[in-house]
Amino acid sequence: MSETGAGTEGNASYGRKPFKRSTSHFADRITADGRDGRPVEAGRYRLVVSRACPWASRALVSRRLLGLEDALSLAVADPIQDDRSWRFTLDPDGRDPVLGIRFLHEAYDARESEYPGGVSVPAIVDIPSGKLVTNDFQRITLDLATEWTALHRPGAPDLYPEALRDEIDEVMEGIYRDVNNGVYRAGFASDRKEYERAYEDVFRRLDLVSERLEGRRYLVGDTITEADIRLFTTLVRFDAVYHNHFKCNRYKLTENPVLWGYVRDLYQTPGFGDTVDFDHIKRHYYEVHTGINPTGIVPMGPDLSGWLTPHGREELGGRPFGDGTPPGPPPPGEEIPAAGRP
Repeated sequence: MSETGAGTEGNASYGRKPFKRSTSHFADRITADGRDGRPVEAGRYRLVVSRACPWASRALVSRRLLGLEDALSLAVADPIQDDRSWRFTLDPDGRDPVLGIRFLHEAYDARESEYPGGVSVPAIVDIPSGKLVTNDFQRITLDLATEWTALHRPGAPDLYPEALRDEIDEVMEGIYRDVNNGVYRAGFASDRKEYERAYEDVFRRLDLVSERLEGRRYLVGDTITEADIRLFTTLVRFDAVYHNHFKCNRYKLTENPVLWGYVRDLYQTPGFGDTVDFDHIKRHYYEVHTGINPTGIVPMGPDLSGWLTPHGREELGGRPFGDGTPPGPPPPGEEIPAAGRP
């Protein structure tokens, strides 16, 4: 599952018990035809995220690229959660202004009382009922790309083109297992062998991805796809948290010319970097995971200025948005504060 609002005991347990990512408990789909009882409808649903969470960040990028900001409103949780789950302390009076709740667990409880699992983001909540609809982080972005098309902006890219889906799925499966989830397996490993297996998986896959990207701008085809979004949200966090905090330190991303160029290319593409808050990312990992960082001290680095330097990836060709166009600037109120960007 995606990032959960674990309590104090849960935070302290990271790195002290075997890590296993659970499946999404609530997997209702919001579809164009409403076949699961949840039809796509502008203004009906609210996307709840933490900008710290890589799984939630997938939905942030997809929403921006597809131009769904007006159709699917956004709630941003505090990067530091307490024992009652993700909290809306960034909002006036500590309450989400649309859902009227202080903690995301309230939407979970409205859906299923006494729910025993973790309270995770991303989550989509039905505004009229206040009930959670889905926390299926693997499916949410695919449905945004394929089921919400009637509400896409003019010029929205096709992030999951039908002709390339088999290849995209294959690429994403390896990246999810070894990179997206691999860094967590390394960071939360409870013994040396578990850590070493995860570490080797991470860098074996990064080497394969680097070879793939050496002569092509994007992972599949010549445009940005869902595969790039899923890799980006891990790579953008790599030097800031995974290299040190999760002990994935064979090399920094800045030391791999291909991956460093690739991730900067995406970061500088509208819809990617303008969703990234490095301040939220660092504070969440270093302050919440007390089991592996008991002091709670947040490192001052790394230097972020390199994210805006030329990457040279245009020479490989490719058309970021295919026949479409880039998204406009972030809506008012969704801009990243100065503390969170280069």
